[in-house]
Amino acid sequence: MARVSDTFKPPVVVVANPAAPAWLRVAPGIFLLLWSSGFVVLKVGLRYAEPLTFLSLRYAIVIALLLPLAIVLRPPRPRGVAWLHLVVVGLLVQGAYFGLDYLAIELHAPVGTVALITSLQPVLIGLLAPWLAQETVTGRQWAGLALGLAGSSVVILARSGVDAASPLSLICAFGALLAMTFGTLYERRFGGRQHLVTANLVQCGAALALLLPLAALFETMQVRITPAFGLSLGYLVVANSLVSISLLLAMLRAGSAAKVSAWFFLIPPMTAVTAWLLVGEIMPPAGWLGMAIAAAGVALVTR
Repeated sequence: MARVSDTFKPPVVVVANPAAPAWLRVAPGIFLLLWSSGFVVLKVGLRYAEPLTFLSLRYAIVIALLLPLAIVLRPPRPRGVAWLHLVVVGLLVQGAYFGLDYLAIELHAPVGTVALITSLQPVLIGLLAPWLAQETVTGRQWAGLALGLAGSSVVILARSGVDAASPLSLICAFGALLAMTFGTLYERRFGGRQHLVTANLVQCGAALALLLPLAALFETMQVRITPAFGLSLGYLVVANSLVSISLLLAMLRAGSAAKVSAWFFLIPPMTAVTAWLLVGEIMPPAGWLGMAIAAAGVALVTR
């Protein structure tokens, strides 16, 4: 009888792989910078539009930009069930994750708190990857995940006396955490090698089909057009929907879900710095200690 461990695939190193393209080696840093700053830029944009309306506009613009590109490049089309896999990832990551994140911030959850909750994704990935993505997690990686969880917990406790979030906003943030976790594992298990233009186009289309009716049903869909709104929307279209998501998909295809997800532990410190610089959110001294612990955990997982 085959051993259970024989059915699992060994993890693949992403950043440390000497054969990886140069752009893939710097992809985690670019991804972290753009993804974490998106939380703060979003807080500015939500002053002028409701969350689901804002997100629907974002995806409509992404589709308008990608359609001509797809016509020119003519990337290979997905076949058979591959279409369904792209739609599922789009609904989970582009639809549920971003939609619940936007709702959490609209309900006055501090951007640092939302970033902290969603940064717990690597722990869930480590628990579920052997079953859902057919990956094994080594003892060293578990130690790094434990450090990352400990560091994030320290930051959450440190912030609890500074900015208390409402229960409903926390429910939305934890829902976003689950959506990104399952979306990451699903992409790693079933995503295949679809062209990034095709993947983004189908996923954003699926998310728009989900969110636009919800926005029409539950929101006024009124938008105040201002320079700040335009800059916020434009940044999120380019930085999050086009560049960050493409980098995340590329990293997942090149390495294990657990190792790629470990980088999410570094999103809170980068978000905290950006929030401090742009919107004046305060991070207690103990919070910075927790972030250092979390960074050590990421180094242990991804080295």
